[in-house]
Amino acid sequence: MKPPDERPDPTRPYELTYRQGTRPGDRAVRVLPTYRGRFTRKGGRLVATERGSMGTGTTDRVWGVIRHALVGRPIATEFEIHERLTKLKALAIFSSDALSSSAYATEEIMRVLVLAGAGAIVLTMPVSLAIAVVLAIVVLSYRQTIAAYPNGGGSYIVASDNLGVLPGLVAAAALLTDYVLTVAVSVAAGVEAMTSAFPELVDARVIIGLVAIALIALGNLRGIRESGNIFAAPTYVFIAALLGLIGIGLYRQATGTLPPYVPPPEFLPTAAEPLGILLILRAFSSGAVALTGVEAISNGVPAFTPPEAPNARTTMAWMGGLLGALFFGVSYLVTQTGILPDPSEHESVISQLSRLVVGGDSAYYFVLQAATALILVLAANTSFADFPRLASILARDRFMPHQFAARGERLAFSSGIVVLAGLAGILLVHFAGSVSALIPLYAIGVFTAFTLSETGMVVHWWRLRGPAWRRSLAVNGLGAIVTGITTVVIAVTKAPSGAWLVLILIPAIVAALYGIHRHYRQVEDALYVSAPTRLEALSPIVVVPIGRVDRATLRALAVARALSPEVVVLHIATDEADVARFETQIRNLQDDAIRRVIIESPYRALGNPLLAYLDTLDREDPGRPIAVVLSEYVPAHWWEWLLHNHLALRLKLQLFFRPNTTVVDVPFRFDRD
Repeated sequence: MKPPDERPDPTRPYELTYRQGTRPGDRAVRVLPTYRGRFTRKGGRLVATERGSMGTGTTDRVWGVIRHALVGRPIATEFEIHERLTKLKALAIFSSDALSSSAYATEEIMRVLVLAGAGAIVLTMPVSLAIAVVLAIVVLSYRQTIAAYPNGGGSYIVASDNLGVLPGLVAAAALLTDYVLTVAVSVAAGVEAMTSAFPELVDARVIIGLVAIALIALGNLRGIRESGNIFAAPTYVFIAALLGLIGIGLYRQATGTLPPYVPPPEFLPTAAEPLGILLILRAFSSGAVALTGVEAISNGVPAFTPPEAPNARTTMAWMGGLLGALFFGVSYLVTQTGILPDPSEHESVISQLSRLVVGGDSAYYFVLQAATALILVLAANTSFADFPRLASILARDRFMPHQFAARGERLAFSSGIVVLAGLAGILLVHFAGSVSALIPLYAIGVFTAFTLSETGMVVHWWRLRGPAWRRSLAVNGLGAIVTGITTVVIAVTKAPSGAWLVLILIPAIVAALYGIHRHYRQVEDALYVSAPTRLEALSPIVVVPIGRVDRATLRALAVARALSPEVVVLHIATDEADVARFETQIRNLQDDAIRRVIIESPYRALGNPLLAYLDTLDREDPGRPIAVVLSEYVPAHWWEWLLHNHLALRLKLQLFFRPNTTVVDVPFRFDRD
C-alpha cells in the first residue's frame, strides 16, 4: 500500500511518517504533532511559515494587518532573486537623481553668473560643456568599476580594497552625507517646481516636502522591485516631456517662431560682481550637481537581474546619454532665449522655458511641470536605494550598527530607509525647504567619493595588469585628475556659502565609524572562546527580590531552586510594619534551604539597596556568578498596565548593565478565564 501524502495537514492534530525497514514486512510509523500551519518540515528541520513569523496576540494581529496594508506581505528569502530589477526599472530607481538634476543644474549655473550681470549668462554654455565632459569621463570610468567590482559597493569598496581603510571610510562618509543631502535637495526642488505652477502653495513647501519624504520611504519599505513599479512611470514621463520640450524649442528656434523673452524687472540684477575666474569656477561648481547620483548604479549592481554587471553597465550608458542630452539641451535653449533665474525662487527656469516654448496655459506645460515636480521628488528614491545598501555593507564590515545589515519583511534594508528619511526631514525643516540654501552643501561629498574611487581603480589596474590594463588605467587616471580638480574647486568656491559644514561633518562621521568598529572589536575580544571549551561549572548565587509571598513569587522561587542550590529570598522593607508583615508570610514557606534576608530602607529606595546587597555578595565570594530572579505580573489588557508600578521592569533596567549578573524574568500572566 502506498503511504499517504506526508506533508503536514493543518486540519488534523497529528502527522504520519512512514519508514521502510530492511525486510519487506518491516515498516515503522511515526506519529508527530503538526504545527497548525506555523511550521513546515524540510528534511530534519522546521521552517517557520508566514503565520509562524507573526505574533498570536490581538495587538500583534492588528499591527500585522496595518503593516501589511502599508508595506505589503512578507517575502521569503528564497524569493530574493525575483525581487531583482530589470534595466528599465533600474534606470528609474538608480538614475532618477542624476536625470532630475537636469531640471535645476542649469539654473544653478545661471544664479552664479547673473551676479556679474545679465550679459554673463552667455557663459552658461561653455560651463555646461565643461560639466558634460566631466560627466562623460565619470560614466566611462564607472562602467569599468562595475566590471571590476560586480558585487557592488561603489566608492567605499574600491577605495578600501586599493587605498586602505581610512580612504574607504572617507568615501563612505562622503557618500552617506551626499545621500542625505540628495533627498533634501531633490524634494525641495520638486516642491519648488510645484509652487512654480501653483504659487499659493509656497508657504506650505516644508509640509509638502516632509509628506513627500514619508511617502517615498514608505514606497521603499515595500521592497526595491515594488518601488521600481511605483516610481518608473513618472521618470519616463519626465524624460519624454523634457526631451519633447527641447525638441519643440529647437524646432521653433530654427523656424523663427519662438517668441522673444522679456524678463520681469525684478529678475534683473541690481548689483554686479566682477566677471573673473573665481566667479566662473563658482558657476562650474554649482552646475556640477548634475553629476550627483551617477555612482548609484555601481553601488547597486547586486540589485540587477542576472547577468548583473553587464546589465548595470548598459544602464550606466543609458543614464549618461540621457543626462547629457537633457542637461545640454536645457542649457542651450535658456542661453539662446536669454531667460534669467527668479531671485525669489517662486518660479524655476524650466517653468519659464516651458511657458515660452509651449505656453503657460497649455496642457503640455502642466504635464511637464507635474512630471518635473514628480521626478525631482522621486530623485530622492536613488538615495533610498543606495544609502541603505551602503549602510548594510558598512554594518557587515562592523563600521555601522548591525541593525543596518538586517533586511526587513520585504527584503529591504528597513533601518537605513527610516534613518535616511529622518535625517533628510531634519535638513529640510532646518533650511526651510530652500534649494539655494541647500545647494552649497551639495556635491562635495559625491566628488570626494568620485576622486577616491577613480584613484583606487588606478591602483587596481596597476596591481592587476590584465588585458588592456593600460587603457583602463588611463581612463580611470583621467577620471581621478578631473574629479580631483572638481572637488578642490567645489570645496574652495562653496566653503564661504556653508560647504565648510560638510568639510567638518565628513571627518566627524569617519571618527564615528572608527569608534563603532573599535567597540565591535572589543566586544568580539571579550566574547571570544578557544576550543576546546568547557561550560562554567560554578553554580550561581540566586537572589529573588520579593515584596510579598503570593502565587507569582512562589513561581519565581521554583525557578530559582531549579537554577541553583543556593537561593536567597530578599525583602526590602520601608518600615517596621512591613518587616513584621513579611516575617509572618515567610514563616509559611516550607523550605529550609532558602536563605531569608530582610533589608530595611528608611529612605524608601528599592533598587539601590538591592545593588548594594549584590555588591556585598561579590565581595564575599569574588568571581562567583549572581542570578537575580524577578517575578513580574503581566496584566490581561494593555490599559491595565497604567494601574501597576512596573517595579520589575525598573529593576531590570538597573541590573542590565551590572557586571557578573544574570537577570531572569518570570512573568505571571493574569487570565480571567
